[in-house]
Amino acid sequence: MTIRTKTPDLLDDPPVPVQAKLAAAWAGFMFLYIYVDYFHLYKPGVIDGVRAGVVFEFDVSPTLLTVMLASVAIPALMVMLSMTLPARVNRATNLVVASLYIPYSVFNAVGETWDWASFYGLSIGIEVLLLAFVLRSAWTWPRTPAVPAGPATTDLRQDLRQ
Repeated sequence: MTIRTKTPDLLDDPPVPVQAKLAAAWAGFMFLYIYVDYFHLYKPGVIDGVRAGVVFEFDVSPTLLTVMLASVAIPALMVMLSMTLPARVNRATNLVVASLYIPYSVFNAVGETWDWASFYGLSIGIEVLLLAFVLRSAWTWPRTPAVPAGPATTDLRQDLRQ
């Protein structure tokens, strides 16, 4: 009697470029960001406030809507910018924007009651985790080692001068 044992094929796990990781994190952040705002509309009294022209404690105005649009547009642009900016600018941009959005995300819980702690705790917690992933990925961006100046490069420089 023969027993056949077949080893399972290992899945290929190619390295993912930092730019793709950053874009994916920003896309995930955007989905969560938009859905949290959407689900917020289900809170009792929120729609009545919007109908009355008030969001949070602010009167609805062109300025308020522009600020709200910008707060959504910046992370949305980060999806595209993370894939297209040159590495040095990309790294710096991701570090700055993610650092600014962490306190901005936490601000969403200001003034809320403990009844809503699970909703805001989970949503803000995941947003902060995604932003921390962006910060870590950008901070640890792999570097290409510099080519040391040796006899070969020195000879090339001298040839160019002549």
